[in-house]
Amino acid sequence: MQNEVRATSKVKHAYDAIYNFVLVLCKLLLIADILITTMAVAGRYIEFIPDPAWSEEVVLTLMSYTAVLSAALAIRRNAHIRMTAFDKYLPEKAIIVSDIIADLFVFAFAIVMLVVGWNYAIKIGSRGTYVSMPWLSRFWMYFPIPLAGFAMILFLSESMMGHFKKFTSLKEAKS
Repeated sequence: MQNEVRATSKVKHAYDAIYNFVLVLCKLLLIADILITTMAVAGRYIEFIPDPAWSEEVVLTLMSYTAVLSAALAIRRNAHIRMTAFDKYLPEKAIIVSDIIADLFVFAFAIVMLVVGWNYAIKIGSRGTYVSMPWLSRFWMYFPIPLAGFAMILFLSESMMGHFKKFTSLKEAKS
């Protein structure tokens, strides 16, 4: 039992580190988004501030990274949209089972995001470049989808372990 607690603690620290890394990355992407947008808007109205041609494409790309990675963060915090109106009327075992089923559907979606998103990034993304930056592959525009799928799979695996622990502890408490 003591070894299991230590192993769980190490795994939790790894998940915490990944979560914090993705959270800091999202914050940095949002800051870059705001700064580039501010520069682009100011560049339109103030003569000595340049209005770079690449600003719109970069802002949209950074925004897509922020959006999908933030969705992965919400999965870890259990902050995603879900139906809980009937939870107070259901037994705890049924709630855990419904949470597991919901997580399995999200897990399947995350796998689709990873596999199909990676195929799009490799095939379609490698064929084109950004209009304003011909040296940069469009791979980076499609890459947020498989990246978020991978992050979702990681965070869902932690959630699933928690559900199964709750489920087994309920079974042990009854016996």
